[in-house]
This record gives sequence, structure tokens and C-alpha cells, in this order.
Amino acid sequence: MEFKDYYEILGVKPDAEVKDIKAAYRKLARKYHPDLNPAPEAEAQFKEVAEAWEVLQDAGRRAEYDELRRYGTGQGQERGFQPPPGWQSARQGEFHQFSGDFSDFFNSMFGGEFHDGRGGGRERSGQDVEIELPVFLEETLESSPKPLEYRIPVLEQGQLREVKKSLKVTIPAGVRDGERIRVKGQGAPAPGGGPAGDLYLHVRLVPHPLFDVEGHNLLITVPIAPWEAALGAKVTVPTLTGKISLTIAPGSQAGQKLRIAGKGLVSKTGRGDLYAVLKVVMPQTSSDKARTLWRSLAEQADFDPRAEWSKQS
Repeated sequence: MEFKDYYEILGVKPDAEVKDIKAAYRKLARKYHPDLNPAPEAEAQFKEVAEAWEVLQDAGRRAEYDELRRYGTGQGQERGFQPPPGWQSARQGEFHQFSGDFSDFFNSMFGGEFHDGRGGGRERSGQDVEIELPVFLEETLESSPKPLEYRIPVLEQGQLREVKKSLKVTIPAGVRDGERIRVKGQGAPAPGGGPAGDLYLHVRLVPHPLFDVEGHNLLITVPIAPWEAALGAKVTVPTLTGKISLTIAPGSQAGQKLRIAGKGLVSKTGRGDLYAVLKVVMPQTSSDKARTLWRSLAEQADFDPRAEWSKQS
């Protein structure tokens, strides 16, 4: 897709005031208007000038365009312009009066609707569809296709009804809870033959029975016996990709976090970590022999876990 430099088209600086942009537009619109200029390329130039004005006259749309322009100047032109990942205009879907066709760039960035000012009628895009997409933590580790079924409104013979639609979409690795994914052209069809609406997927990470999510890190509670905390041990701990052996150091404390690097969720900068949170668990039943051993330990151990309280009270 070709990037449109609207400032260059109108011959104004990027920091030009609206009144100066308007003056430039009016001058060029008069110069290229097909009724006033018989040159074969005049109509195309008139449309380009009008499109530039349509964007730059509106403060909100101009701010969005400036953001795209800054992003676009860092791209190579070999494969054409690509918007930032997840880009969507806040003004998308609004109807704007416009005396000419929008370019592919405009339609992709700001709308998908256009108005034929020459009396040929109006073509509108279909309705966007928004659905929630449950995603398991394991599915976020690498990009993978996911089958979807959803319903779209369809107008047939003057009657509006819902039909089921099936689709496979690729869920990108590292997707996060609350993220919105746009699938272009997979929404409802347009009644007048215009472009179909888009499908928007709202990602909801399915809660895991073992792991809690903190950003791109995972937390898992690891129960250990009192003697494992006192003497140290090696315990088997599950991760999203399999089990690992974790070393518990002698003298470990309840609530202590042990970092397991690279076993968290995928992010754009790498992979998060897994934190094992130690939880000392007492046996639910105890034999006479065990109670005797605990009493012996209590008598011999020189330890008061509440010693700090007396210093602070």
C-alpha cells in the first residue's frame, strides 16, 4: 500500500496551521477541479488534494495521521506502507462527506466508507462484529491457527437474520489479556455490495488452575514439607512446557520466591520468568511417634519466630 504524504500533496509544512492548510487546499482544488481543468490527470490530482484536506482539516484525524507519518518514515518503501501492529483509527466507521473516491491508504487507515459526490449513490461497509476469544496460556507461547465460529447479521430479501460463520485465525505469539485483534473483512457483508465489516477479537486469557499471570511472568505456589524447608530438597515443578526439577535450599522460608528464568509468557522482548512461591504445609495427620519428634525438636531448637515483636512493642 502506498503511503500518502498529505502535507506534500497540499504543499504545506507538517506544523502548518489549519487556515494555511485550507488556503492551500482551496487553491489546488480550484486548479485541478475537473470542470475547470481539462487535463487528463486533473481529476486524479483533485481527488488526492480533497482527500488530504479531509484528513488534515480534522484535529483528531490529523493527530492520528501524524502518528502514522512518523511511523511510516522509518519504514522501507520496498514492500509498501504497513500501519503499526493493531492500528485502528478512533474515527473509523464514521461517515464523511467527500467529493471523490478515497484511496486505499485512506480506506485502510480511517474508514472503509466513501461517498460518491457525483450522484452515483453511497456505498457503505458492512457491520463490524466483535466477539470474545478465550485463549489458554499454552496457546500464547507460539503463533497458531485457531478455529472460530460466530454469527453475523445478513440482510436477505429485506429480512435481517443471523448466519453462522466459520473461520481459522492465527493467534500471534505473546498475545495478552484484553488485547484486540482486527481481522479485516470478516465481519458482516455490506447490503449494497460494499466492503464487508471487520471482525474484532477481544482476547481473554483463560485462568489456569496452577499459574497466576503478572505481566509476562507466571507465579506458581509450591507446597513443601517443613523438613524440606529446613533441610533442603529437590522437588518437581510443572511449567507450561513440561516439568522441571527445582532445588529448595536448606532454611527456605514460606513465601520465598524462586525465579526460574525463561519459563514465563512470550513477549516482544523475549520470554518472561516463572516464580515458584514456597508454601510450607503441615501434615494433616500426625502419629504419636511424629508428635514425640516435634516435641523433641521444640525442646532442642533455640528459635522464637516472634522475637522481633518484643523489640518493636
